[in-house]
Amino acid sequence: MKRIAVWIFYAIGTLAIAYLALYFYAAFTGRALVPGDPIHIFRKPDAPNYSAATDGALA
Repeated sequence: MKRIAVWIFYAIGTLAIAYLALYFYAAFTGRALVPGDPIHIFRKPDAPNYSAATDGALA
């Protein structure tokens, strides 16, 4: 039982190190954030515009 606990401990540590490695990879290879740049949200051009309540539905 003690041996299984040790292997679980090693597995959790390995996952934590892998997560940190992926985080640092994403942080240092990602696009730099510049103040004032617009946020790019990718959506389908033919998607309906739900934020424009022009028919008075929310009035």
